[in-house]
Amino acid sequence: MLFARIDLKQTNYSQTNNWQYIVNPNTAELDGIYRTYCQYKKFRSFMPIFDSEYTDSKNDIIGYYHQKKLVAFSLITRYNKDNAECIQFAWDYATPDLHLGLTSLRNECSIYKERGYKYLYLGGADEYKKKIDGFEITGPA
Repeated sequence: MLFARIDLKQTNYSQTNNWQYIVNPNTAELDGIYRTYCQYKKFRSFMPIFDSEYTDSKNDIIGYYHQKKLVAFSLITRYNKDNAECIQFAWDYATPDLHLGLTSLRNECSIYKERGYKYLYLGGADEYKKKIDGFEITGPA
């Protein structure tokens, strides 16, 4: 498996107006969105998100809203002042024309670039992620 990151210096995205940081997460609500996401994607197996991941001070939860309802979220780990990783995105897919997968990733590039980060790690180098400016395959050790 190849892994990927975004070189944020190579991006110039603007933030959307449908997001906010989730500070006191309703874990049941987030778990419901995650469960719906996994069912929609027909994952045969998936790793649960533990409550401690939602509340860990090094993790950010970015919520995405449609008509004032939380419909998606990203869980992002901040490793140090330069590097953060998108460890999970989940969406209820009730309104597919929102295209939240790429929209959220572009938004997060803007957020973390503005905060001074250099790289946003993405996990696997999925084909759709290649559409993001600054996309890089991480090299060998």
